[in-house]
Amino acid sequence: MISRRTSSVARGVGPLLLAVLSATAAGAQGRTVLPEGSVIIVRTTTPLESNTARVGQTFETTVAETVNADEYTVIPAGSRIRGVVTFAQPADRQRSGVIEVSFDRLTLPGGAVQTLTGKLTSTDAAERRQIESNPDTRVVLVGGRGGVGAAIAGAGSENSPTSGILAALGSLLSQARDVRVPAGTPLAVQLEQPLVLSRRGTRQSPGGFTLYTAADRISAAQQALARQNYYRGPVSGQLDDATQRALFEFQVDRGITATGNLDWRTAQALGITGNASGGTGAMGGAVLTADEASQLRRAAQALTGRYRQEMALSTTGRLDSRRGNDEGSMELWFALSAFADNASLYEQLVRASGNEAGSGAAGKALVGAARRVDAAFQGARASQSVQSAWLSMRAQLAELDPAYR
Repeated sequence: MISRRTSSVARGVGPLLLAVLSATAAGAQGRTVLPEGSVIIVRTTTPLESNTARVGQTFETTVAETVNADEYTVIPAGSRIRGVVTFAQPADRQRSGVIEVSFDRLTLPGGAVQTLTGKLTSTDAAERRQIESNPDTRVVLVGGRGGVGAAIAGAGSENSPTSGILAALGSLLSQARDVRVPAGTPLAVQLEQPLVLSRRGTRQSPGGFTLYTAADRISAAQQALARQNYYRGPVSGQLDDATQRALFEFQVDRGITATGNLDWRTAQALGITGNASGGTGAMGGAVLTADEASQLRRAAQALTGRYRQEMALSTTGRLDSRRGNDEGSMELWFALSAFADNASLYEQLVRASGNEAGSGAAGKALVGAARRVDAAFQGARASQSVQSAWLSMRAQLAELDPAYR
């Protein structure tokens, strides 16, 4: 069971950006918490067999796929999670072998070690439902059943003594065969306590193993699951037991690897991923990807340069006296220059902060700067090419705020 469980804009955003960037160390941009109940898929590196296993014996597993949380890498593929045998019973003529394991340590590439508290669970619907049928159940491997050389089953309560495991399993022991889990077998490790992890590298485009932990995404998932009759609890933004069970059942029905995590594939199936390439901010505004933000910034800078040439304004600020530049032209020049600066700040925020809610708010602010450019165009003389270039940029800005048309 899941156990718990414009220039003015530039001045305004600038201090925030500096604070974000100063707090961002190379290779580790803030921290993310994987909630209790999150599931990590690993593969065994050596065989695990009940006829040789001993209590206290340790074994290594490797993380099968890179785990990204809110689009930042937190556990790279190949990281190791250590398992510990906590109960072992070899098979005899009447009973199958049994192994109980826990997981206590994460080792990241480079050797950094972090304590975790995890237990075995299953991504198989029948096994997971059986495990969840009894609160605080002990999860064990039982010989002779299942596709990994052992069934994964619930056996009584975590508070019961180890001697009670065999009695609780009953008929599951009838095949009298040992647990044999070959090297390379996938297992599901479920966190029993939240795990605080450092973000690594730059923001990644979302993919199948991206997990979403932000409250706005969880709330959106709860609402979508409720509409499809998987979830009946409150829209709390918390990844609690009921939400994870609803996600698990939805994943089973949709043929998605059933973990109970709110991952990218599940979010996409629920229709809560925003646009195809970006994310969704806390107030409903989309978040451009880093590449999209870079494209927008370059377009804004190019447009500002083009209009400066139309005004016959040198790079040193000298105005051609033969060109009559009125107040409207100057207003547009200032508005375009400010927007280009704001677009640069927005790109840096998207690349550096990893704060989806903050990036969503910054997108709304950037649209506000765009509206000042729109207003300035009304009183300025601008060529058709400048107007066309701005209209093209407005189409991309509409992705940040659907109300901006």
